[in-house]
Amino acid sequence: MRIISFNANGIRSAASKGFFDWLQRQQADVVCVQETKAQREQLVDPCFHPADHHCFYRDASTRKGYSGVAIYSRREPDEVRTQLGWAPFDDEGRYIEARYGSLSVVSLYLPSGSSGEPRQAFKFEVMAWLRPILAGWLESGRDYVLCGDW
Repeated sequence: MRIISFNANGIRSAASKGFFDWLQRQQADVVCVQETKAQREQLVDPCFHPADHHCFYRDASTRKGYSGVAIYSRREPDEVRTQLGWAPFDDEGRYIEARYGSLSVVSLYLPSGSSGEPRQAFKFEVMAWLRPILAGWLESGRDYVLCGDW
């Protein structure tokens, strides 16, 4: 299985620079995207739903044009998850998981903390909160591929 991770720094901007032409040439089974910076209603143009791909987006519900993740998949997943169960993280659109049998492919976008002390504190809080989740995944018996901007 060919899996690619891509930080878009804005999916609409990436689209205008040829991202979807590039995506088609990659022949990847799954492409995980981070930092889409768009709401679903801004992604209705067919270019955001390329032929031969199933498209899944998780946008930030608390701030428009902020963070966001996506998965483009040639095969339809058995299940797509978009929440880990903690609103401060989930509402920023930082996690999406596509499940294929016993394989999970995750697009994860962690906070950088570079915009100041409050965001750095949030990053540390996220890292502490994620630790047992990742440990649980490791012990779950599932196979995980984690893609993202860490």
